[in-house]
Amino acid sequence: MSMDQVNALCEQLVKAVTIMMDPSSTQRYRLEALKVAGVCRPGPAPRPSPSPSSTGAAQDPGRLPPTRPLDLGPQPPGALPSPLSAPLPTPRLLCSPLLPFSRDAVVPSSLWPSHLTTTSHCPLLPPRHFCLLFSVPRLPPQPAAPTLFPQTPHPCIPLLSRGARVQPMSNPSPTPATFFIVSAALNVSFYIVAVVPVLLTLCILVARFRWNSMSRLEKVYLKNSVMELIANGTLNILEEENHIKDVLSRIVVEMIKREWPQHWPDMLIELDILSKQGETQTELVMFILLRLAEDVVTFQTLPPQRRRDIQQTLTQNMERIFTFLLNTLQENVNKYQQVKTDNSQESKAQANCRVGIAALNTLAGYIDWVSMSHITAENCKLLEMLCLLLNEQELQLGAAECLLIAVSRKGKLEDRKPLMVLFGDVAMHYILSAAQTADGGGLVEKHYVFLKRLCQVLCALGNQLCALLGVDSDVETPANFGKYLESFLAFTTHPSQFLRSSTQMTWGALFRHEILSRDPLLLAIIPKYLRASMTNLVKMGFPSKTDSPSCEYSRFDFDSDEDFNAFFNSSRAQQGEVMRLACRLDPKTSFQMAGEWLKYQLSTSVDTGSMNSGTGEGSLCSIFSPSFVQWEAMTFFLESVINQMFRTLDKEEIPINDGVELLQMVLNFDTKDPLILSCVLTNVSALFPFVTYRPEFLPQVFSKLFSSVTFETVEESKAPRTRAVRNVRRHACSSIIKMCRDYPQLVLPNFDMLYNHVKQLLSNELLLTQMEKCALMEALVLISNQFKNYERQKVFLEELMAPVASIWLSEDMHRVLSDVDAFIAYVGADRTSCDPGLEDPCGLNRARMSFCVYSILGVVKRTCWPTDLEEAKAGGFVVGYTPPGNPIFRNPCTEQILKLLDNLLALIRTHNTLYAPEMLAKMAEPFTRVLDMLEVEKSAILGLPQPLLELNDSPVYKTVLERMQRFFCTLYENCFHILGKAGPSMQQDFYTVEHLATQLLSSAFVNLNNIPDYRLRPMLRVFVKPLVLFCPPEHYEALVSPILGPLFTYLHMRLSQKWQVINQRSLLCGEDETTDENPESQEMLEEQLVRMLTREVMDLITVCCVSKKGADHGTAPPADGDDEEMMATEVTPSAMAELTDLGKCLMKHEDVCTALLITAFNSLAWKDTLSCQRTTTQLCWPLLKQVLSGTLLADAVTWLFTSVLKGLQTHGQHDGCMASLVHLAFQIYEALRPRYLEIRAVMEQIPEIQKDSLDQFDCKLLNPSLQKVADKRRKDQFKRLIAGCIGKPLGEQFRKEVHIKNLPSLFKKTKPMLEAEVLDNEEGSLAAIFEP
Repeated sequence: MSMDQVNALCEQLVKAVTIMMDPSSTQRYRLEALKVAGVCRPGPAPRPSPSPSSTGAAQDPGRLPPTRPLDLGPQPPGALPSPLSAPLPTPRLLCSPLLPFSRDAVVPSSLWPSHLTTTSHCPLLPPRHFCLLFSVPRLPPQPAAPTLFPQTPHPCIPLLSRGARVQPMSNPSPTPATFFIVSAALNVSFYIVAVVPVLLTLCILVARFRWNSMSRLEKVYLKNSVMELIANGTLNILEEENHIKDVLSRIVVEMIKREWPQHWPDMLIELDILSKQGETQTELVMFILLRLAEDVVTFQTLPPQRRRDIQQTLTQNMERIFTFLLNTLQENVNKYQQVKTDNSQESKAQANCRVGIAALNTLAGYIDWVSMSHITAENCKLLEMLCLLLNEQELQLGAAECLLIAVSRKGKLEDRKPLMVLFGDVAMHYILSAAQTADGGGLVEKHYVFLKRLCQVLCALGNQLCALLGVDSDVETPANFGKYLESFLAFTTHPSQFLRSSTQMTWGALFRHEILSRDPLLLAIIPKYLRASMTNLVKMGFPSKTDSPSCEYSRFDFDSDEDFNAFFNSSRAQQGEVMRLACRLDPKTSFQMAGEWLKYQLSTSVDTGSMNSGTGEGSLCSIFSPSFVQWEAMTFFLESVINQMFRTLDKEEIPINDGVELLQMVLNFDTKDPLILSCVLTNVSALFPFVTYRPEFLPQVFSKLFSSVTFETVEESKAPRTRAVRNVRRHACSSIIKMCRDYPQLVLPNFDMLYNHVKQLLSNELLLTQMEKCALMEALVLISNQFKNYERQKVFLEELMAPVASIWLSEDMHRVLSDVDAFIAYVGADRTSCDPGLEDPCGLNRARMSFCVYSILGVVKRTCWPTDLEEAKAGGFVVGYTPPGNPIFRNPCTEQILKLLDNLLALIRTHNTLYAPEMLAKMAEPFTRVLDMLEVEKSAILGLPQPLLELNDSPVYKTVLERMQRFFCTLYENCFHILGKAGPSMQQDFYTVEHLATQLLSSAFVNLNNIPDYRLRPMLRVFVKPLVLFCPPEHYEALVSPILGPLFTYLHMRLSQKWQVINQRSLLCGEDETTDENPESQEMLEEQLVRMLTREVMDLITVCCVSKKGADHGTAPPADGDDEEMMATEVTPSAMAELTDLGKCLMKHEDVCTALLITAFNSLAWKDTLSCQRTTTQLCWPLLKQVLSGTLLADAVTWLFTSVLKGLQTHGQHDGCMASLVHLAFQIYEALRPRYLEIRAVMEQIPEIQKDSLDQFDCKLLNPSLQKVADKRRKDQFKRLIAGCIGKPLGEQFRKEVHIKNLPSLFKKTKPMLEAEVLDNEEGSLAAIFEP
């Protein structure tokens, strides 16, 4: 629909409403207007009049009906009649002279009332600018009118009394809008689709936003009119629209939130009376009670005092409310069951069913928070009713929801004990029969949702049992526990992945439980559970497929195969943990089942299925192939079981013979399918612990692994290796490294055999990739650590690194690494012809360079000294002691690595220079983008899902450009990994290198302006951070300070500029035309990179400056340490954080100190919540506290405090950031306000600040003797002072505030009389105490 059509339709609607509501228009005028406007609902009968007995309504259909007169008691002499007992004045609808209501052909001019034809005309405005000005003749001053909401002392009037006298209000002055809106809603003779919801919505807005300014007469009129409309002005329960019911209930709730119980004590009685008038009114009462509970308890949209008053009043009356709800539910369910089979009373049955559903929904809103005594009252009557309703098809879902909420309740264990009644025969019968009925009728969405709720009910029941059953508890294992386990197992074996996954946490709780884990019934169910897990681990059920019963259920639960895959992987990890718990209880049975499954897979032929990739003579499996999914599931099961078995059983109980037999079968199994072979290698690794009992199998294991290292699908194929083949070869290398790392003593006797095999493989330069070569070298280095002899290991490393040194230290390589032009030519980045089908002449050059860098990294990372100090001394690894007495170790690889260091730094300098524009121009056209980010990196940063199915026969690198990109990326990161590992590995030998700081500054930190964020970030993480962490204190001044000072200054400037660009992005996008194919995605990528770089920088500063208790950076890292684990930092509360020695050293230098403070406090206003949170809690206050003892400039103090307030303005919408920033601002103000008056001037500039409150706060702050208030209360006061600068979410920034006034409190606590007051009491003087 076009905008012109919308404008025309709105104009017609306004004219129709104008004529319809004008008092002088007749029924004919109204009907004609509705027909022309086209908004009259065809079919339904006219809307009933709210007051059919009113004489005014009968005489003039255009007149508003009078309200129901109130029983005011005897009138005082001479008093005028109450305005509520007389007909109300007739409103008139006027058109504003500013708004156009043109008299066109929509309605004949003869039909328009005469007083409306004189309105002036104006240019047409859009529909959203229409506003109707309603006016009524002003009433003459009247005597005080009574009100329904008396302001009476709360102890004097019962909460639900109806006959209380009220305090009259003098000179009520009703505004016309309220009368017109309500009257319009009540006086519409025809049920208009568009008008009635709008008018009722206006009533809500009046009650929400104008209540405080309305007179009592208007409040009474609105309340009486709405209640009358509910009673007599609604259609039948089956005909009335749901949104009309919702709006009506919300109007009443808005009034309740403002006036109940103090000014409307009879509210519950009135609702009870309404509910007796019919099903429609009963349903509306249910809606009212539910919306009230949601606003007061669930969403808590009221001020604290009003919420407390209403909630406490609800609690006091909860017995009556629950009785009313249960009686309503039971009565309507009984009526429904009596007439549901009678076709002639179908509408009656549906009406009763609708009321029953509403009652269940309302109960669901109360069960979650009311006292458990109401839920379990009358011998758990509510739970009994809910169980009975589980077999009533129309009501079962609501009953299951209520039952789930009740069973999931937390609280005192004593209160929850009655819930065990659900383990009884009757309750369990109804639950299980309902589940069988829902599952037996086929897959229907409604039944499936109900089945999910029943599954959750059983899970909650199991959790309650685990909580209630304890050593000190009198609760016993239920008699139906076995029946419960069987039914729970049925859900675990259900085809639905959601139902299977939902049961896992409860199974884990049962298997962990101290008492239930020893129960014979539970132990008997373990084999069945493991058998079910074997089926559940098979990855089948993708929504796009039809090869499993799970597929149909998955189409209900998942939008795509990627969603299913992510859910399945998470669920399988959880299931693995539960299986390990089950194996701990019955390890032998678990191992037996795993062995049987492995033997079955080894003896079964491979089934590739319909989706397979053809390569060579036979077809290969895909990830969807039936054989692969079975192998994958079996491998996961075997790995989980065996690991747990070795931890649980004693050495004598381990089935060694069975395990060795399985290992022998796996070693003898041969396959050319890479996916199956990868699973076989995982099984070899899982069964390898059995080799510790039979070392003679070690050569066979390594033979299997080495054959996989050189695996090819087609022998001597010159085609590019596929992803599946690459993964198998890497898997084999990783398995060798893992065995050498975890079992070095076992492998050490076979070192010579292993070394000769590796040398044979390394002799063929094209047989292995550079990464594979270095992986085998790392395995040898790991075993050499067991020599525990410095000289022997040093000689071995010299021999191992000899080929690397000959290449790396050659003159040609030195020239290539030192000269940018020579480097570009050497790697082939200047070649114009790059046909993928032709052999790359520079490929061997890149391979040699990668081999050297990989080898250096592997040796530095894996070489270490003995962990035992005595062994280290005996082996010659200790060369001295530090002044505190810590030993100084030497690394056998130091001599080899240091002589390669100069060329490594030259390579880093050359690589950094490549990012200069003039250097990029020297590269040939296909390779101008070799330094760009890889697509895989972009997807990871943006959180894009990876493709589910990667074809196994696709090459690893699809283009020459992609291959070159990977080379540059890997080379760059590995160089910095070497520098990062050098410090912790070589320690003193590295940090004492002559002019190390100068060499690093002239290489690693060259051309930083042109290095992109995605390359600068890993440099900070893998190089700068470990360099600083492991630096001995004596080298802080000579090495760390000269590097970090300029680096922090530069990083602050860089981040400030980038965040400024991000903040002005909207303006820049309007001015600059970008030629990027996908500018939105590029902007998102750039912003995310800036956020990640910001977090890296702030984490680096925190690591350098703030101490973390329990962290010991002086010891060598484990040889197999993972970078991420080694660099992990803990979040330390600011109150406990102190500066490290390095931090104190850095803060002594004025330039470094300034850079740290500016970076830390500026980052508070950058739009990255995580960075702000960490910086506020860990960094800002420790840095500032270090300089507080000195003299700060007034401008600096002002800037620091303003930066925190800016952070509050930016991040105030996030509760975590807001709390931390308020605490930091409070600390700064409290510490600096006594010394710097300028900080007071900053506070005065905060919007909406109360100067009087600020003066009081300052007075107490500047006079310590007056500070008797607790720290938390002072902080709350300070938060109220600065509330004007705390940012709000975008959705709340321009929202009109709803103000609900507090009423006189009903539940004030009486203050205990102080001892001084007792003594000062005239009747209780000190002398009177001793008088006889």
